[in-house]
Amino acid sequence: MSLDKFDKKILQELQQNGRISNVELAGRLNLSESACLRRVKSLEDSDYIESYTALLNQKNMGLTDTVFVHIVLRREEQTELAAFESAIKKIPEVMECYLMTGEFDYLLRIVVSNMADYERLHNESLTRLPGIARVNSSFAIRTVRKTSQLPI
Repeated sequence: MSLDKFDKKILQELQQNGRISNVELAGRLNLSESACLRRVKSLEDSDYIESYTALLNQKNMGLTDTVFVHIVLRREEQTELAAFESAIKKIPEVMECYLMTGEFDYLLRIVVSNMADYERLHNESLTRLPGIARVNSSFAIRTVRKTSQLPI
């Protein structure tokens, strides 16, 4: 499916406000409500729209610290990678995990309430992950830019 100008506008609007009503969305695009709904359904069915979700305020949830963690595994074999990835998915504080090129094997973005919370997570979870050779952590001082909106 290739995206036309209406599809792109729908995606832009939904990224800004996933709770927008179909009536309002159709009005903003100068489309009939039924045509707009068909297009949204098509975008969902084609996996351009993965899900609808509420973005929570990290600090208001008591998770004031963001930690970026570089992980180095002992070996980069498929079984090691699979075991690590399976285990990392079970740690709720891990918001994102990327397999990387370069000096480190994985990059994690972790949220915690404070340094002591991270120390607990480091000692009880991160250093016990399968295949871990090294864990290198950096605390974010402040967030300069954070968005979930993709460029369209």
